[in-house]
Amino acid sequence: MEEDALNQPTPAETDQSLHLLSESPCGSVVIYVVPESSTLLPEGVSVYVGQRRTSLLRAGRPMRLGVGLKEVLAHLETQVQQVLKVMSFSHSDITAALSDRVRLDYSSRDGLVDSMRAFKSSPGYEITFSLLNPDPKSHHLHWDIEAAVQSYIQPLLSKLAPVADFSLDSQILYYAVLGVNPRYDPSLNAYTLNADSLSHVINPVEARLGSSAASSNPVLNFLLYVPDARHSPLYITDHRKYTVVSNAFSSPRWGGIMVYNVNGTELPVDINIDMTRVMGVFLAQLRLMLGVQSSTPPPGFLVGPCGPAGLADWELDRLLWSRSVENVATATTTITSLAQLLDQIGNIVINDNIAEQVSAAVASLQLAVGQLEAGNLGLALQYSKEAILQSERAFFDPSLLHLLYFPDDQKFAIYIPLFLPMCVPILLSLLKMAAEARQRRRARQDKKE
Repeated sequence: MEEDALNQPTPAETDQSLHLLSESPCGSVVIYVVPESSTLLPEGVSVYVGQRRTSLLRAGRPMRLGVGLKEVLAHLETQVQQVLKVMSFSHSDITAALSDRVRLDYSSRDGLVDSMRAFKSSPGYEITFSLLNPDPKSHHLHWDIEAAVQSYIQPLLSKLAPVADFSLDSQILYYAVLGVNPRYDPSLNAYTLNADSLSHVINPVEARLGSSAASSNPVLNFLLYVPDARHSPLYITDHRKYTVVSNAFSSPRWGGIMVYNVNGTELPVDINIDMTRVMGVFLAQLRLMLGVQSSTPPPGFLVGPCGPAGLADWELDRLLWSRSVENVATATTTITSLAQLLDQIGNIVINDNIAEQVSAAVASLQLAVGQLEAGNLGLALQYSKEAILQSERAFFDPSLLHLLYFPDDQKFAIYIPLFLPMCVPILLSLLKMAAEARQRRRARQDKKE
């Protein structure tokens, strides 16, 4: 049956057929080695990475008959390592997961940017889609956001259900401007926003979104801006003054903004927004914001499409690895900080409830690490989430808060101004009484002499 699957006309069909035969467990990578003469892979392609957990590897130069398994593995070792680097958890994922906690040496500026772009691990996320219409009198905008979300965004969120909970909402903001005056470019016969001015775009818009205060979860903002007739068309340019193909940009750990230009000289004009083009951009930005790393494959690699869900199975595995490691690091840091604070406060009393939470957090951490070592990513992520919740409950327990925020030095700073005025007359009276006692003692000695 596997041979029949490998005889499919295209690598994508082979990947699907192999998946139907036996579904690979989460966290695994299955490599099928095909002969060098096989026509399954296109010319110039040595490795095909599908949307499942399967890859097809061309054997390369032929080997002599009668070789053992060790010789075969040694012959394919370099290619296998490249496949694992693409499909499995790698050093770059660890760097991104621990970027806020340890000081790491980034080999390139892109590595630093990638680690700062994604949101950090959270039990839930709020996703808000906003349509900005600065000139509603001239532009009557119509967007079918509900159908677009169901078709493009919801399949991705359903596949990411083990990672976090997601909630979606949308809004239309009228008379909302970007806050930056675009410049007219005669060579393009259009207005432009350069890369240096993009950082000033978000603050004026964010004040009108009003979504960050509605939930304690991180908010991912995706804005579609339709420029007014005076500044249309409007294009975003990069640092080299070239127009961005998607006409969109993203802000690390905040969201993305896309500029949607419309055609029409007679005003007002009714506009039906092409949601396919818009959601293609927002879907790519959402993947980056959630930490789905899209690394450039080595030469000779062909990475297949992600499928209707917008996320390959091996990409989900990498994300589960990353979130589990990040959660373990966060819970460990919280427990360590709590232990250091308790060591500094000598008279603190630990309730049984706090001790139970710390003990449960440590046990969950040990289980998470054990499941990671065993490759059970789903259980590892679940235990790591429990470790975070239990460690934060212990750290922010109400019985500890007043002691954590009022150590001994602060108590002295508070009570000394209250008791010092009363202590001064008492101290002076004691000094006066001691002086009088010395005088009486001296007088008695003089009488005896």
